[in-house]
Amino acid sequence: MVMNSKVCPCGSTKKYADCCGHYLDGSEAAPTAEALMRSRYVAYTLLREDYLLATWHSSMRPVALDFLDDGVTKWLGLEVKRHEQQPSQAVVEFVARYKVNGRAHRLYEVSHFVREAGRWFYVDGDIS
Repeated sequence: MVMNSKVCPCGSTKKYADCCGHYLDGSEAAPTAEALMRSRYVAYTLLREDYLLATWHSSMRPVALDFLDDGVTKWLGLEVKRHEQQPSQAVVEFVARYKVNGRAHRLYEVSHFVREAGRWFYVDGDIS
């Protein structure tokens, strides 16, 4: 899916090419844990398993995500509630809205990130 001229799904008002597109195309690493979390949300909307696995910390990374592009899940929006970052670890609290088979859902997560060799990685999250 070509999104370069469309508004980025991460919730910014920037165009995809000027926002998370830099991270998903591999030309730039996300500079903060919040930027990484936003780009990972976009990767879910685009079914970019490759990006999600590459940005998942090796200690917790699954072998595969087994996305099914059946049109059942429709991502509707992202709201970052909190972002706390230290030099080598961070927490990002967010709410993602989506629909499955037309029924609305909200995913509330407090995500944990680590920074290694200058790059941020998603470790895990507490979902409620």
